[in-house]
Amino acid sequence: MQQARNLTADLGHRTESLRFLLRDRDGKYGQAFDAVFQADDLRIIKSAPQAPRMNAHCERVIGTLRRELLDHILITGESHARQVLKTYEDHYNRHRPHQARDQLPPEAQQHPAAVHDLDTHKVLRTRILGGLINEYGHAV
Repeated sequence: MQQARNLTADLGHRTESLRFLLRDRDGKYGQAFDAVFQADDLRIIKSAPQAPRMNAHCERVIGTLRRELLDHILITGESHARQVLKTYEDHYNRHRPHQARDQLPPEAQQHPAAVHDLDTHKVLRTRILGGLINEYGHAV
């Protein structure tokens, strides 16, 4: 319960933008824990009982963010974190290949046309996040 109080105190006025708290059914979260958040008008949503894979999609995204981004960059504050995550979101949705989509990014509709003559079509590299990520395309 004290940790819940510490969290709400640290968040301060930012709790006003939150609508709910999603948590599992672990016994360490009692009624007193929930009451701290309900006092700030947060709705408590519990995950389904005996559903260990319920958070699988969220855990997958968190793992991807850690492996590809956060393990390689030092975040210096909240605004820096927001800028880095926004930049990565753009890369993830517009450029990064996804296996489930036949190596297409989520926002792409079709594969780019194949180029066989590299002498007339130069490859252009764009460094993202100081070179942590590189995006490649054809120079126009």
